[in-house]
Amino acid sequence: MPRTLPPYAASMTDHSDLTRVVTTETVVAERLVAGGAALSRRSDGRIVMVEGALPGEVVEVRVERRHGAERGRLLRIVEPSPARIDPVCPHVLEGCGGCDLATLGVDDQRDAKAAVVTDALRRLGRIPEPVVRSGPALDPWSFRTTLRLGVLHGRAGLRRGDSHDVVALDHCAVAHPLLDELIVEGRFGAATEVDLRVGARTGERLALVTPSAAEVSLPSDVLVVGADELAAGRRAWIHEEVAGRRWRISAESFFQTRPDGAEALVEVVRSLCADLLDAPVSDGADRLLLDAYCGVGLFAGSLLGGLPGWRTVAAERSRSSVADARHNLADLDARVVGTSIERLRAPRADLVVADPSRSGLGRGAVAVLAGSRAGRLVLVSCDPAAAGRDARLLGDSGYRLRESVVVDLFPHTHHIEVVSVYERSEG
Repeated sequence: MPRTLPPYAASMTDHSDLTRVVTTETVVAERLVAGGAALSRRSDGRIVMVEGALPGEVVEVRVERRHGAERGRLLRIVEPSPARIDPVCPHVLEGCGGCDLATLGVDDQRDAKAAVVTDALRRLGRIPEPVVRSGPALDPWSFRTTLRLGVLHGRAGLRRGDSHDVVALDHCAVAHPLLDELIVEGRFGAATEVDLRVGARTGERLALVTPSAAEVSLPSDVLVVGADELAAGRRAWIHEEVAGRRWRISAESFFQTRPDGAEALVEVVRSLCADLLDAPVSDGADRLLLDAYCGVGLFAGSLLGGLPGWRTVAAERSRSSVADARHNLADLDARVVGTSIERLRAPRADLVVADPSRSGLGRGAVAVLAGSRAGRLVLVSCDPAAAGRDARLLGDSGYRLRESVVVDLFPHTHHIEVVSVYERSEG
């Protein structure tokens, strides 16, 4: 039976002011791809990308041409997938764009994300049979310790799907309780945006308010700072505990949005290079880890803390993160370099761990990291398309992909974190 489109989906892809309407079609969704849309086909075989559709569904869409590609605005679900569920959070039904995979069960999400990574490595990485497996399962609820929120009439909320409009929240199902309290009780005056960050294991809380912290009302334990104050030179941070270490995280520094997720990434990286890390060091020659895009020092500190015979060169462009990394790695044999990876003079390394931003490494960074001549390179990608592109570039630079591990840090969303291990080819 045809299924009327839920109200939240109708608002997800409203590009009517930006696109040219082509026609209304009934299409079949085949698979999810990087970015969260479903690759779907018309009856004549032409491809239409549809946000909000699930694999196997027959949907009615308004086909629009955007930036040269055809995209389908979901109008009606004609034949729903057996995997489709009703969203747990009522704010999804109101149009909140924070959880764009909320109509798919958690186990199905994990399988779908592994399939997306496999597809990206095949198509973009030109790897015929990539080895892709799912990593440790993480709690799908009450996990987020960081959120960037819009402000509407003094209340914080998430953006509507594919829009700048704010959906005010009285509860966020994926927010950690320490953060959810700030969403519910916080009043942010004339602010336009607020970044909320909490230390789940330290209890510390911070609010970075844009443009200023004037007229903000939050519980007394929250460190409140305005974006104008940071621009004037003020420093503000909280601490989190991950992998047995205490981390200073400044207001403008990147850190994973959940401590158990950060630990999961560390453990997956460790498992992929345990033979190197645990091997005895002979002749008094130290081994070198090149930690690229080191952030606040998570991988260098977690992998090498208390490990003899290893030293680190950690590189990061963000000034705030560099300052944190120098503080967090002060007890290790670590040199933190403030530079982009493309400008780094890479030292000869035994192991490279790289955790770039969503755009991935790119040709310049691959050339620099390959110049280290490390026998093993572990790449942490937060976008499967970037993982695929980087796989091809690394393959052209003499590195062979051994396997990839998907770690689902962001349940209910299309965001995917994947850890891939590469071996340098002989010769």
